[in-house]
Amino acid sequence: MKIDSEYTLHEKLGSGSFGVVYKATHEETGKTVAIKQIDLDSADEDLGHIQQEIHVLSQCCNSPFVTKYYGAMVRGFRLWIVMEYMNGGSCLDLLKIRPFSEDQISYTIHQLLQGLVYLHSESKIHRDIKCANVLVNSDGRVKFADFGVAAQLSEQKSKRMTFVGTPADIWSLGITAIEMAQGLPPYANLHPMKALFQIPKNPPPELDISAKSKFSSTFHDFLRCCLVKEARQELLHAKNTWISQSGGQQHGKVYFPLIFA
Repeated sequence: MKIDSEYTLHEKLGSGSFGVVYKATHEETGKTVAIKQIDLDSADEDLGHIQQEIHVLSQCCNSPFVTKYYGAMVRGFRLWIVMEYMNGGSCLDLLKIRPFSEDQISYTIHQLLQGLVYLHSESKIHRDIKCANVLVNSDGRVKFADFGVAAQLSEQKSKRMTFVGTPADIWSLGITAIEMAQGLPPYANLHPMKALFQIPKNPPPELDISAKSKFSSTFHDFLRCCLVKEARQELLHAKNTWISQSGGQQHGKVYFPLIFA
């Protein structure tokens, strides 16, 4: 299938509430890209999210930790968003093979924190950090994707950094680390809305008992920094031992056993 003879679509890479993503080739350059197809006639209620994703992506091309945006076009009742292709798939895809090792988690989190530093410096929040929205290339590069519910903080909100702002991204990063470590996020057996209501009622999530012993005490400290409000400032100031001692030392090849399994 072709789009205006400019792109040739190949296999489907995935689908979600806002559309289907295909692998594609730009005919003139031969460049491989990812293209999200959205049917506008059935997406009336989601148009705000779609516009927000295009807006955020178009302003986030200066970070190596955010998927690149190449453009968008409307053809009939379909919107096509052209983005960078990440040939390693998502972290959720890789989790289908097995949970991540501590080296793999530390490398991934180190990359994502650098992405968050960039986004938050631009007063942007992702608001949907999870393994499905973290993409990996075959050389081990890690990038944020899916900005459909991202938001631009006003200057006043940015200064306050309320929980609905940047601390929420840090909290979600801790939940994502747990998902990588044990294969499922906390409360995975509950409906997402029910899980959301469990958060303020219960103590901060921890690794399951079966997974706890497999990880270092500094990794558990990192989770506490993400998930316990009083400890979060330690992480924001990059003083967490686990990040400084492990994350920066790992190379992208720690992913190779998963990507090339």
